Amino acid sequence: MQPLLFTPLTLRGVTLPNRVVVSPLCMYSAKKGVATDWHFAHLSTFARGHAGLVFAEATAVTPEGRITSDCLGIWTDEQAEALKPITRFIDSMGCVPGIQLAHAGRKASSHPPAKGGSPLTEEDAADGCPPWQTVAPSALPLYADGPAPHALSASEIGDLVDAFATAARRSYDAGFRVLEIHGAHGYLIQSFLSPLANTRNDAYGGDINGRMRFALEVTEAVRAAWPEDLPLFFRISAVDGPANGWSLEDSVILSRALAKRGVDVIDCSAGGILGAPAFRAKDDGQPMRRGDGERPPGFQVPYAERVRNDAKVKTMAVGVIFDPEQAEAILQEGLADLVALGREIMYNPFWPLHAAEALDADPKFSMWPEQYGWAVKRRSEITGFAGIRNTRAK
Repeated sequence: MQPLLFTPLTLRGVTLPNRVVVSPLCMYSAKKGVATDWHFAHLSTFARGHAGLVFAEATAVTPEGRITSDCLGIWTDEQAEALKPITRFIDSMGCVPGIQLAHAGRKASSHPPAKGGSPLTEEDAADGCPPWQTVAPSALPLYADGPAPHALSASEIGDLVDAFATAARRSYDAGFRVLEIHGAHGYLIQSFLSPLANTRNDAYGGDINGRMRFALEVTEAVRAAWPEDLPLFFRISAVDGPANGWSLEDSVILSRALAKRGVDVIDCSAGGILGAPAFRAKDDGQPMRRGDGERPPGFQVPYAERVRNDAKVKTMAVGVIFDPEQAEAILQEGLADLVALGREIMYNPFWPLHAAEALDADPKFSMWPEQYGWAVKRRSEITGFAGIRNTRAK
């Protein structure tokens, strides 16, 4: 029987050849928001590795929405044009190109993680990287000693809704066939959702219905701008962490509302509203913080399971998924419909092909690119190498 991991999945008018997804992975390598040779080399590798769905990184819908000055953007036609060779190549490999639209909110105007991730200052302007004014639902800094964001007015919120819709149209023109709205990790949309970051008392704050309003307006605008026959994903932080923050129950309510507005898959991550990411789930369902412990395999899968069961919507599981049997079990047990890899697939971009071999889904190496397949098959005959299983056994 064909493993579920390598069973195609049809979402609206798009069929993914398998259930392996490359998570959006920020590369901090763009020039004024424009993709470079690095982006082509990076994303084309995953297509050669036969991941069913290959997401480009979090792509800003406005200049101010970038995490760093080196982040990818799609607020101009030039930026969209630079992405076309990437989407064409992914499509030529029989895989599906996806894009994640984002706005970093109060986490914008920062150094990349390799340089500490701290906010840019006027001292950085001398190096050609000046800081810019960040925005958020409320003028609450991310860190106690950090810069305060500008609290968005209702008209400015409307402009950002329009920016997401315009970016969706450009994404289609650039050749993407799956679109994800980034509503997680403490970025702009999640900062509206979380009571830890949103203290507004107007229509965009207060109870959960007010705090969800921006997320739902963005979703409605993007769904209207995105072709009806193409799938729409939405990434959530299923929990904030602190007991008085966004909860898993809130995520179920949001997911139901998103599904009614045309979202096809909920991508279930967690944490980020207070800066540092969550590490693993506690027994009470809340995420562990940095220093509380290491991330166990599949530490966020329970979030995908809960949303899938209670909101009756397809979900994507993320979080230390590295073993083919582990990924297959997530699907077989009905915990999620897709599995997304990040660090693991950067470590091994051909993970899907090795997983197919390990699960006996591709004994003749027919999934490999034609340019490689014959040689890899010959190598296996000579060495008897059993692929990823032998690697994990060492």
